[in-house]
Amino acid sequence: MKKKHQGSKVTAEEVIKSRRNKILDRRGWGELGVRLAGLILVFYILFSKVFIVCQLNGNAMFPSLKDGDLVFGFRLENEIQKDDLILYEMDREICVSRVVAKETDYVDMDEEGKLYVNGAVQSGEILYPTEPKELLKYPYHVPEGYIFVLGDYRTKASDSRDFGPLPEEAIKGKVITIVRRRGF
Repeated sequence: MKKKHQGSKVTAEEVIKSRRNKILDRRGWGELGVRLAGLILVFYILFSKVFIVCQLNGNAMFPSLKDGDLVFGFRLENEIQKDDLILYEMDREICVSRVVAKETDYVDMDEEGKLYVNGAVQSGEILYPTEPKELLKYPYHVPEGYIFVLGDYRTKASDSRDFGPLPEEAIKGKVITIVRRRGF
């Protein structure tokens, strides 16, 4: 049974249907808002507590990493090993370096540019010689709670030879992947 609304040609069923649709639209927008807020919260937790993303500045890790590359790190890594790439904070800037020695290790460098850790020559894919700098006396004993880091571009990098061993608390994460800059 259709009743006419006073002065118009709209039926009661159409009015009810229109009001129901408006309520459903509001409810849909509310659910969308809650879902978006939840998604934003998940991303915030992931990228403030679990992962770290930064863009590399400079060529201290050349050729492994290049200026402008995006570096993704994992913050929850408990065990840092030798040769790991780590992200750490130095002078309010996130930096990337390679771990070459851990606590209680001995680090030495000779005039030919060779790096020794615990008396063993560290050869690898590093193209540049490792020359000692004036800050530390070699052989250097890495104290407990610290690590010794070097950049891969050893002749230009600022690393433990310049600022000493890095406290483990300064480590922000272990590098898990790299996105190469391709013109962006």
